[in-house]
Amino acid sequence: MAGDQASGGAMGGVRGGRTPVLAVVGPTAAGKSDLAVELALRLGGEAINADSMQLYRGMDIGTAKLTLAERRGVPHHLLDVWDVTETASVAAYQRMARPLIDGMLARGTVPILVGGSGLYVRAALDDLEFPGTDPAVRARLEAELAEAGPEELHQRLKELDPVAAEAVLATNGRRIVRALEVIELSGRPFSATMPSYDAVYESVQIGVEVPRPVLDERIATRVDRMWAAGFVEEVRDLAGRGITEGRTAGRALGYAQVLRFLSGEWTEEQAREETVRATRRFARRQQSWFRRDPRVHWLPFDAPDLVERSLILTGG
Repeated sequence: MAGDQASGGAMGGVRGGRTPVLAVVGPTAAGKSDLAVELALRLGGEAINADSMQLYRGMDIGTAKLTLAERRGVPHHLLDVWDVTETASVAAYQRMARPLIDGMLARGTVPILVGGSGLYVRAALDDLEFPGTDPAVRARLEAELAEAGPEELHQRLKELDPVAAEAVLATNGRRIVRALEVIELSGRPFSATMPSYDAVYESVQIGVEVPRPVLDERIATRVDRMWAAGFVEEVRDLAGRGITEGRTAGRALGYAQVLRFLSGEWTEEQAREETVRATRRFARRQQSWFRRDPRVHWLPFDAPDLVERSLILTGG
């Protein structure tokens, strides 16, 4: 579905010829980071990471985190802020991202969100509130998950909140537990707390479009480069720093697969092949997520004038 299109939505965010907030979104391996750097250089902007795994210190190769040289002098925020033993929290991310955006806007700097974690992008831009948590309820539900498996809990979610069950994968145990926790604590459907399109900031969202066969090949090439760059050694180092103790980092794409190799469960080649397969599946889910947002303007990744077309959208 290449080409310049607004996916049915009106172009929002351009105000007085100036873009208040810009977001560069799309699937992994699409080239979002490089485009965000180029736009930041042209617009006098700064990048705000919206990739949940790039928030972790030491998770560099497997998340394709830009090196200092690749950032080309553009300030990048919200990289390397969590230890690998910490559990990722979109609510915590929202609390960090909003003041950064407000500060940039106040001084006339264009905030450029960049990343493929759709809920994190929405948490920064939209009117999302995150219900509280209860450690005892969470622990009980997680024990049930470990004993019964995600499918049984997903069936319970389907009975309590069919809308949420439709949106949450039956294999996503962590998300199912969260949905059941919110229902129990609030007495409201989890779907009532799911993302809306009510914006807090005017924004322009640019989706980097890559045809699926091309994206599949780019993902395979990226994984090859990860291994050549020392990815296995990176994961081995993080294992010594407690990555398996956290609920989030150790389950990240590539990291989970290499950890199974390091534990002797898989061969290295199995870990590599499974990383490619899992990343391709994840990229499809990312595309589906961002496709549902009518505000995203899709531009082909290989357009020779990609930067110029992006600048036209931003009014820059």
